[in-house]
Amino acid sequence: MKGLEISRLYYKEYGEPMLRRDFPDLMPLLACGLFGSGSECFGYDDEISRDHDFDPGFCIFLPGENVVDRRTAFALERAYAKLPAAFMGVTRPNTVPVGGARRGVFRTAEFFAQKVGVPDGVLTDSEWLFLPESALAECVNGEIFYDCHGEVTAIRERLARYPRDVRLKKLAGALLLAAQSGQYNYARCLAHGEPGATALALNEFVINIMKCCFLICEKYMPFYKWSFRALRELPLPDRLAERIQDLACGGCAPGRQTADEAEIISAAVADMLRRQGLIKVGSNVLEEIAYEINGSIADETLRNAHILAGV
Repeated sequence: MKGLEISRLYYKEYGEPMLRRDFPDLMPLLACGLFGSGSECFGYDDEISRDHDFDPGFCIFLPGENVVDRRTAFALERAYAKLPAAFMGVTRPNTVPVGGARRGVFRTAEFFAQKVGVPDGVLTDSEWLFLPESALAECVNGEIFYDCHGEVTAIRERLARYPRDVRLKKLAGALLLAAQSGQYNYARCLAHGEPGATALALNEFVINIMKCCFLICEKYMPFYKWSFRALRELPLPDRLAERIQDLACGGCAPGRQTADEAEIISAAVADMLRRQGLIKVGSNVLEEIAYEINGSIADETLRNAHILAGV
């Protein structure tokens, strides 16, 4: 059973009864769920994942001290720490009263400020551009089990996807870097007899073409160790995720075959952009596509910023 489901059942079995019994006045003010750091929040956990930071607990989110004072919050932290340590074969590690770094009681504003730098999910274009996608992914993954107050759900909805112009700016930058590395510099590095630089060019192409896929599908690319798992879940053309992974793993012989595979992948990405109406150009040259995407940004300041401002 996956960690997220264990957490949900643990909340229903122990968490919700404790809250309704001991803190009935808090129920309209709090939210409970599991999201943030950890493979279980993405549904990617397995037996190997259970060697660290894995327990059946959940998160309780509270509004600020002007609504829920410190004494009440501390009492809730103590009550959470006293919940059963073992559940469905999973044992909670020893924790301090606050419930540990990934489970327990959190102030909503502090949790989101730690992830994205603001307490309420309201970001400027510049803030959107410079945030790691993995941090945004951790704000919207997992599941909310209960949210009568609605504050946590509202913040997650604000952070669910990039604003249109920000998405286009990041897409333009990723396309340009993919073009430079996969459609241009890979072959040149190979011709120069530089195997190390050739490998780096290929790696740059894979990373940036993956970013393009996530941006096209309006999803956040998670931390690299889960990126291919998440890539396979996107609604991509047949075998595109497999082709990208094969390229990353050296599944193609170096030289002409690898260059051809990069062109096939680039053409598939270009076709996805055309199907979404994001480009009109019929070319599969990603550099041309990048500048067309950048030119379609509505906000003049963002459009005129360096094309790589989002990457």
